Amino acid sequence: MKKTVAALSLFTLAACVTPQQEGPPTAFRLTSPGSFDNAMLPPKSAGNFAKNPNCTGQNVSPPLAWTNVPDKTRSFAIIWDDQAGRAGLGVSHAVIYGIPANVASFAEGELAAAPTGGRLVPGKNTLGMHWLGPCSPKGNAPQHYVMTLIATTLEPGELPAGLTKPELLKALEGGKALRAASLVLRFAQ
Repeated sequence: MKKTVAALSLFTLAACVTPQQEGPPTAFRLTSPGSFDNAMLPPKSAGNFAKNPNCTGQNVSPPLAWTNVPDKTRSFAIIWDDQAGRAGLGVSHAVIYGIPANVASFAEGELAAAPTGGRLVPGKNTLGMHWLGPCSPKGNAPQHYVMTLIATTLEPGELPAGLTKPELLKALEGGKALRAASLVLRFAQ
């Protein structure tokens, strides 16, 4: 009897922590392979920026993949925000766009690396670079980093490099943004 109760308890516990895919299977979806929505990022994902003592990592971007791309998509854009950063004023950690429609994933570390092969156009985040991993203060509760993938009607090279998040969003107005998918990743140190 004790073994049966223990087995049922473990099964119930596993069901509580196993991520469930929500929404229809045909939904435009952004994922991080090997992880799940609201998962904790590893320490190596933290930003590496000498002027900020909270940027203690290797600046390794998580792997990303997406499915069920909307019709008429010509390119994608990615923005990554920490809404609790700067004491609640927010921090833009990534601004990336011009990702060709035939690209459906990025390997671990690829987004943080120098752009190569025409797979993306680098924008400017809060610190003026295209990518910076989490830099939440030590001792904070896990902060939520929201990754948003936007399917667009723009050709991959249509926008110049170096746009900020507000400039990118302005450029996508007027029906150029088709649909978005998001993923939350958390970080604490």
